[in-house]
Amino acid sequence: MTPLLTDLAALSRNRARAHDMLWQHEALIEVQDRLAEVNKPLTDIAVITDFPGVWRDLGANVTLIPHAEVLALQAGPFDAVIHAMGLHWANDPVGQLVQARRALRPDGLLIALLFGGQTLYELRASLAQAEAEVSGGLSPRVLPMGEIRDLGGLLQRAGLALPVADSFTKTLMYRDLPHLCADLRAFGETSALAARPRHFARRAIFARAGKIYAQHYGQMGARIPATFEVLCLTGWAPHESQQKPLRPGSAAARLADALGAAEIILPQKDS
Repeated sequence: MTPLLTDLAALSRNRARAHDMLWQHEALIEVQDRLAEVNKPLTDIAVITDFPGVWRDLGANVTLIPHAEVLALQAGPFDAVIHAMGLHWANDPVGQLVQARRALRPDGLLIALLFGGQTLYELRASLAQAEAEVSGGLSPRVLPMGEIRDLGGLLQRAGLALPVADSFTKTLMYRDLPHLCADLRAFGETSALAARPRHFARRAIFARAGKIYAQHYGQMGARIPATFEVLCLTGWAPHESQQKPLRPGSAAARLADALGAAEIILPQKDS
């Protein structure tokens, strides 16, 4: 049996204590922009979120679904499903996307937003170096988030058509490491790893991590940066009206003609 990545009870506690909705609002703005570009009406939308107060602003016909291993989604009633900033904590991300796809009508839209692999790379590196120096080992303290090239493939595995993965990054500036950690608690994004240490870390580790962080990444009047990468995964429930790739060898025009270039025929090697 594959070990679980996330302690769901700890994640629920972290989300319940969250009081800074910065990243939820950033995700909401991103979704609103993307929905505005869709050239057909989307009347029934489901949003998978632990922060319903933010996502009610998406519109009147929005159904709010809490994050869970088994989502409270019926099959096929929605024009769009938004998986809002929780997929990075999923123990089964493909399963989450499959459940979302099944809730879509044919040609329905899925948008999933989640933190990507560049998120908090400064914190991850600083903590790892500090713990290795102080205690001679490493403990799982920061969530290992996926890279865009890997997560984009999840859309096809979930049976979605026309998959697209893109990202944007934002950098926040902090006075010091404790200031950053306080914000992560406010966002509901402190560690909920199933394999996390169940005892308080030695103060010496965080003191050393703070010095490494400032030394390697500090800037702008000794402030430290924290990078957040948000991945945006989009795909569509299959429908016969969607574009299909052409069969190999079915092209009706030469690439050289389209480029206005001379065609060079390479000699064939003897077999």
